[in-house]
Amino acid sequence: MSTIVIIPAMDEEKKIGIVVSGILKYAEGLVDEVIVIDDGSSDKTAIVAEKSGATVISHPKNKGVGAAIRTGIDYAVQNNFDICVVMGGDAQDDPHEINRVISPILNDTYDFVQGSRFYGAVVNFPIFRKITTYLFSLFFKIVAGVKITDASNGYRAFRTKIVKDQKINLHQHWLDRYELEPYLLLQTIKKGYKITEVPVTKMYFKELGYSKMKPILSWWHILRPLIKEIFHRISI
Repeated sequence: MSTIVIIPAMDEEKKIGIVVSGILKYAEGLVDEVIVIDDGSSDKTAIVAEKSGATVISHPKNKGVGAAIRTGIDYAVQNNFDICVVMGGDAQDDPHEINRVISPILNDTYDFVQGSRFYGAVVNFPIFRKITTYLFSLFFKIVAGVKITDASNGYRAFRTKIVKDQKINLHQHWLDRYELEPYLLLQTIKKGYKITEVPVTKMYFKELGYSKMKPILSWWHILRPLIKEIFHRISI
């Protein structure tokens, strides 16, 4: 089965080379291509990513992490990849663990594998991030009806056939920011695909910045698919 790693990135010139090089080194034989979606960076993210061995697609201006992931997914579909792995461009995810993330799919058991830092390990976990991550996962569990311990973790893998499902429409403009990832996870569960979690490591680097998420606005984006699902059920 052919596998592509999709990495959305914006202004990550200090980290993206580490990420791409790590994947090509530690996941050799498991990954067929690494693609970086440069989402309107103002630095040398695209240049560093390409020099490190990645295929690069650049958005002329910033569209959002959801739009960047969707561009990568579209590339995977167009080029007939069987498995998509999504990782962050900020070096928080461990490329050593790609085998762990895709194994449940390669063993022909699951369709979607969600990484969980709560089953794995976290380095320098900010207490506020720990609380909000736990609360979001709890809310997700209530809405989805399935226990997912780390629903906001961006380290995941899935069969490309899922995004070909016409009932799961990722080409909606309201999914351009942080909405796409929880939407895809929720829809995968709703449509009856087989899903599991595996332990992964998450590493936070204070000196390089914890996250690009903005309080309140970003929270609204990530909660939006769940809120829309609740209102949809109420209206039926």
